[in-house]
Amino acid sequence: MKTAVVILNWNTRDYLSRFLPGVLEFSPGAGVVVADSGSTDGSLQLLRSDFPQVKVIPLGANYGFTGGYDRALKGLEADYYLLLNSDVEVCKGWLEPLESWMDAHPECAVCGPKLLKYDRRDEFEYAGAAGGWVDRYGFPFCRGRVLSRTETDRGQYDAPADVLWVSGAAMMIRRSVWEELGGLDDRFFAHMEEIDFCWRAFRRGYSVSVVPASRVYHLGGGTLPRQSAFKLELNYRNNLLLLHANLPLRRIIAARYLLDIAAAVVYFITLRPALAAAVFRAHRQYRRMKGEAAPKDAPVPSGYRRGIMIVPLALLKGRKVFEYLKRYEDSHRRSR
Repeated sequence: MKTAVVILNWNTRDYLSRFLPGVLEFSPGAGVVVADSGSTDGSLQLLRSDFPQVKVIPLGANYGFTGGYDRALKGLEADYYLLLNSDVEVCKGWLEPLESWMDAHPECAVCGPKLLKYDRRDEFEYAGAAGGWVDRYGFPFCRGRVLSRTETDRGQYDAPADVLWVSGAAMMIRRSVWEELGGLDDRFFAHMEEIDFCWRAFRRGYSVSVVPASRVYHLGGGTLPRQSAFKLELNYRNNLLLLHANLPLRRIIAARYLLDIAAAVVYFITLRPALAAAVFRAHRQYRRMKGEAAPKDAPVPSGYRRGIMIVPLALLKGRKVFEYLKRYEDSHRRSR
């Protein structure tokens, strides 16, 4: 088959019941696969009774986003893998623009749709919006989402564009590149693994694109709430692993130590000690897990926005941060 749409499920039976019918209806010609991470909520029974046409891969345990997909895609025959969260609603015509883009751009390793909110459908969604960058200190942000603030979709990002990363909530990956890179980095478990994969693809000479002719609607927050200490720990740890493995600018990691300590202090004085502790755990885990550093001659992608410090910029500009970033992006494109 040309495309395998693969949903990694862990105790999201209700999402499968709600969103899987649309995936089946609006994905003509694609194979739909659900890889189940040892669910205990009746997900497998639902799939057997209500969706017999879906290929089910029972993984038997929760290996996280990275380990789950690495196991699920092993030996799966398709030209393209479409990784899709179980809480994503797709619509008619969502798949064809992604396939057409990959067919026409063999240099593209990964592409993704425009990601919008499920409950406010004219607004970009937190997880990936219209494709993402990272700032000078490695903090991710998106075209259409900065920190927790999202932008209304007015068609301002409707042209296809090369970006540094697209969201793992809905991303199409060329199978040959997946195999070349050895899949996702299992150390990440969950969060920022898609940024790492996209960055590693760039280092091999590939591009990553957002294709806004395709759009999907993401409910979000289905597995871990945004203020979860475990989620915060994963984000801080994985962000450091991402930079260590891909960015040859060693001084950035040193600066991040100071910035992260400052963040932990803020969490503590605002009476959120569990979040402060999560930051320090993340740094301990990073030091234990960091492995091999990026070579000093590793290429730095244009999607690494060394001229942007997104946290102070967002605080200074407020909602006007999106206008500023759009002008910055246009200027950056003209100067290349």
